[in-house]
Parts: sequence; structure tokens; C-alpha cells
Amino acid sequence: MKRLGSRRQLGALVGAVVLVGAGGWFAGTQVRSPADAAASHNAPKAGPVTVEVERRSLTATVVATGTVAFTSPRPLSLAGSVGTGAVTSPAGEGSEQRVTKAPVAGTKVKEGDVLMTVNGRPVLALAGPVPMYRAMGPGATGDDVKQLQKALRRLGFDPGSAGGTFGQATATAVTNWYRNKGYEAQQPSAEDQQQLGQLQQAVSGAQEALLTTRSGSAGDGAGTGDGSGTGAGTGTGGKASTGTETGAGTGAETGAEANAGTRTDAQSSTDRQVQAIQLRSAQKSLDMANNALSSFQATYGTKVPAGEVVFFPELPVRLDKVTVKTGDAPSGPVGTVTGSELLVEAAVPGEDAELLRRGMPVEVTTTGGEKVKGKVEAIGSAAASSGTTGGDGEAATGATSEGGGTGVADASDGAADTDTAGTSGTDGASGTSGPGPVQLRISIPDPGPLAGQAEASVKVTIEVGASDGKVLTVPLAAIRTSADGKARVQVERDGGVRDVSVTVGLSAAGLVEVKPAGGALEQGDKVVVGK
Repeated sequence: MKRLGSRRQLGALVGAVVLVGAGGWFAGTQVRSPADAAASHNAPKAGPVTVEVERRSLTATVVATGTVAFTSPRPLSLAGSVGTGAVTSPAGEGSEQRVTKAPVAGTKVKEGDVLMTVNGRPVLALAGPVPMYRAMGPGATGDDVKQLQKALRRLGFDPGSAGGTFGQATATAVTNWYRNKGYEAQQPSAEDQQQLGQLQQAVSGAQEALLTTRSGSAGDGAGTGDGSGTGAGTGTGGKASTGTETGAGTGAETGAEANAGTRTDAQSSTDRQVQAIQLRSAQKSLDMANNALSSFQATYGTKVPAGEVVFFPELPVRLDKVTVKTGDAPSGPVGTVTGSELLVEAAVPGEDAELLRRGMPVEVTTTGGEKVKGKVEAIGSAAASSGTTGGDGEAATGATSEGGGTGVADASDGAADTDTAGTSGTDGASGTSGPGPVQLRISIPDPGPLAGQAEASVKVTIEVGASDGKVLTVPLAAIRTSADGKARVQVERDGGVRDVSVTVGLSAAGLVEVKPAGGALEQGDKVVVGK
């Protein structure tokens, strides 16, 4: 029992010694001299920052953010008032105009469709380059009439000759067209009918005045002739019965009769002149009344009011935006129409635009990661002038009128586009600022997932070059230029740094292709990018 207790005491003693030793060691590790503490606060000795040389394929791209849009937007407005419809309508064409059925945004409009209604009258869409600028009716001639006749024929309503004169056959075709759409063509208004009646009355009055003048002239002429003859006969008879009168008396009487005859002849001549003037005046009044009636009758009949047709350079179009609602007055633009094709608009820095050419393939990526193929259709001023910033409602502008990539953009080749792009943003006054943003227009042959995403933001990626397989690449920061203008890199080797001359190639994503002189650079070597 005493031996067991001694062992326990020995073990406890050994454990205490170990604990004391461990504590001393720990305390020793935590205690540093002032010199050691100062040294620990000093920065490590500076050395070069290096990156390994890689062998990889490079693809250079221009990346930008774009917006989806429809082609060729232009304002939609009416060229004038709509008609009144019914012949007996008390309201004239100058009555206040109100939208009775507003256009609907997103609608695809085809030739012959009703865009909207105003005062219950239709506003119809037709294709043609000449804008609607007047009412067309019987007797009207011109290119706009010819355009209307061709449109009627395309719609299946024969206007007869399409020579540009609005005749009875054209009026009949217009009437049938309107009836087919559920409306009545514009017929003469109450004012037209009243004016026609007034002109007809004017003709009747002029005819009556002419007949009265002629009758009076004929009566006056007969009375004058009879009086003259009677007077002459009486005088002669008297003279003949008094054959014993003296010569003096005979001479006196003869002289008096001669004077009276002279006065009668002069008065008769004046009366005849006055009567002739009156006849000519009456005839002229009748001619003028007939001409006025004929001119009015030539334009009297079925008409197409200026506000009831809108000509579009191309159809179909899409109603993109609507700025009126039911009850509004249709003054000014009533909305915006676009082509039915999609495009993407973007802007890139001037230096990137210099790398682009028309026809380059484009990858468009939606916010959801879906990809669509496109191509560069226009760069610089060509993109700005003929993209979605089109002209007025009747001008043929934009990608729609270009069709299939032709038109304004085709007027210049890729080099011309690049010249325009490269100078569009330069500050000519100071010469210090670089090229500004350059507009791009990208056509999308097959919209796919972009359909219905007008005004959506997308990512645009354009490949401008690719390396020939895998090549040696270093970061752009590794390239240095010697005093002689040659490129070089600094390679860390054998504990030192040495310069290696290189030829610089394609650059992309912060990397650049290098070709060393004499094979002095290999994959895995470390090049200096900073210190």
C-alpha cells in the first residue's frame, strides 16, 4: 500500500513539471523583443508582379447594349376632314370632327383596312407613295387619282381606266368599295345641292333676260321701220297733191322734211347700237352662268374626302402608338406606325466603330439569356437617318422602304460607313477629345424570342476578328514599347528579369497575341505586368 501511494505522488510530481514547462514555452513564444516587433510592421521587400504566358484562341468582339425596335416609325395624321355621309345631312363638312372609334396599338394594318372612324366615317388605308393632300372627286386629275385607281383595282373594284382622271367609273368603284366596308361613299352635301340649284336658277334667269332683250329689240325695230315708212309716204302724197305750190314753198317744205328724216335716221342708229350692246351683255351673262354650272356639275357626285384615306409607302404597317382616344379631335398626329420587322439599335465608341463593317454577323442576347442572330445593316449617319427616326407620315423611309437590306444603307459601302462612323463624334474645335458614340442599326431576319419585346434592352456582340487557332497570349499590361517603337515583354527567368522582343497581334478581352523573336518566350513563362 505504501508503494502504491509513492507511485501516485511521483506521477503527480511529473505532471506538474510538464505543465510548468509547457506554460513557460507558451509564454516564451508570445514575448518578442522591440526589434522583432518593429520588423513585423515593415512591408515585405517589393518584387515584380507576374502572370503566366498562356496558349489559347482569341476572338475579338465589340460589345454594346441595344434596344429592340420596329422598323420605320412615322407619325400618322389625317390630311383633312372626313365627309358627312348622308346626302340630306344638315351637318356640313366643316362641322366639328370627333374620333368615334380610336385606332388600336399593335394592330397590323393591311391595304383597304379601316384605321379608325371619325364622326362615324371610316379612315381607310391604301398603299402608294403620293400622300393624301386633297379631296378627290369627279373631274380631278393627277398622280394621286391614278394611285387611288390602282389601289381600287388591287382591291377588286374596277375603276375603268387608271389614267389619273376621276370619272364615273372611278366614282362607281369608290361607291362599291365603301359599301363593301359597310359605309356609304361621300355624296353631294346639302350645301352642294343648294349651290347646284342656285347655279341652275342663274342659268334660267340669264336665258329669260336674253329672250326679253331679243323680243324688245325686235319690237323696237319693227315700230321704227313702220313710222319711217308712213311718214315718208304721207309726205310724198301731200307733195304730189299740191303740185301748184310755188317753188319756194316746195323748197322749204322739202328742206324741213329732209332735216326731220336725218334726225330720225340718227336716232334709229343709236337705238340699234344700244340694243346690240344689251343683246351681247345678255348673251355673255348666259354664257357665264352656263360655264359656272358646267364647272360645278363636273365636280358634283361621289367624292373621297381628304381625311378618309391615308396612303402608306408600303403595307402592311403596324400601329405602334396611339395618341388619341374616342371623343378627341383628330388634329395633328393621331399615332405612330412602323414596319412589321424588328431591328436593334445600339451605340458604340468611335474607336470600336472603326472596326465594324456592314454585313458583319451579330449575336443578340436577351436579358433571359436567349440568343438571336442578326447583321450590321447601317453604321453612323446612315443608321441615324434611316432607322427608327423616320420622316413624316407619308415619306418612304427606313428599313421598310429599303426592303431586304437595300435603300439608304446600300447607297454607301462598308468603307464609307466606317469613314462616317469614325468622324461623327470628333471634337473638331479642340482636337483633344476622342470619337464620340456611333449609331448602329442591326437587322433581325428571324426575331424568334425577340417577338413582342419592342423597347426591350439586349446585349449586342459583334465578332471583329479571331486568331488562327491557339496562340501565345499575355495581358495587355505586359506589353512595353522601347524607344525605337518596338514592342517587348519582361520575362522573369533565373532569378532576374530580361526583355524579350515580340510582335503584337490580335487583342481581345484584355489579352493580346504575341510572337517572340527567336522563340525566347514559351507557355508558362512569367511576364511582368507591374511592380
